[in-house]
Amino acid sequence: MRIVLFLAVAFWFLTSGPIWAQTAIKVGTTAGADVEILAKVKEVAAKEGLNVEIVEFNDYQKVNEALLAKELDLNSFQHQPFLDEFNQANGQRLVSLGSTYVAPLAFFSRKIKNLNELKTGDMVAIPKDPTNRGRALALLAKAGVIKIKEDVGLTATTEDVTDNPKRLQILEVEAAQTATALDEVATAAINNTFSIAQGLNVLRDSIYLESIDSPYINVIVARVEDRNNPLYNKFVKAYQSQEVADFIYSNFEYSTIPAFPHQKKTLNAGASK
Repeated sequence: MRIVLFLAVAFWFLTSGPIWAQTAIKVGTTAGADVEILAKVKEVAAKEGLNVEIVEFNDYQKVNEALLAKELDLNSFQHQPFLDEFNQANGQRLVSLGSTYVAPLAFFSRKIKNLNELKTGDMVAIPKDPTNRGRALALLAKAGVIKIKEDVGLTATTEDVTDNPKRLQILEVEAAQTATALDEVATAAINNTFSIAQGLNVLRDSIYLESIDSPYINVIVARVEDRNNPLYNKFVKAYQSQEVADFIYSNFEYSTIPAFPHQKKTLNAGASK
């Protein structure tokens, strides 16, 4: 009986193989720079025998849900504070495997050239998700437009605004709608994904730009139980290669900046305008 059981188990391993014996993975991301960068990562990974399928989402609120549902193996689209917020709400079920890049958040406008030109009662659009909302409010505070409580960390809300001398109307909208709101508001804080899609460049077109020395570093994310998967670590290594870093620097004019430990650089002319 033991011999039969041993043979059955051996046959299962020979035919099925361990779960990490796969050579192809699905990586979820959002439209814009992430897709272009992942196409380069896919090219680098293929040289190491790893086939990467890129799954594109139009709504970045759905990407982590797809990873938890095991529709994806990894995702690469979010910064660490966004992941932390998601984990806090969903039971710490996802983990970062490595850093990718920094995409400085910027304010854009079709009506003014500087945040100091904002007038009393002007409307300002910011992303409504908790981490990017706090990020945008922190930028307004750094620019001296408003003041916020000092102890709120990265997730400030409009209720944490302690001084708003111009009585600005701060509108919270879906991140994907910040760019389309530009015609209706005095200025809008737009994430890299959506600014690039609208042909906006953070260095050329923004009126105020976040420093890259921020906690908002994007990361590659897996389910907690897959944190030691060697295949996924191979993907991280491919992403953090010199070849991918060179591609990012050559194609994104510092709107997207490698944040690998050995690759991070600074903007030549400083971050904020």
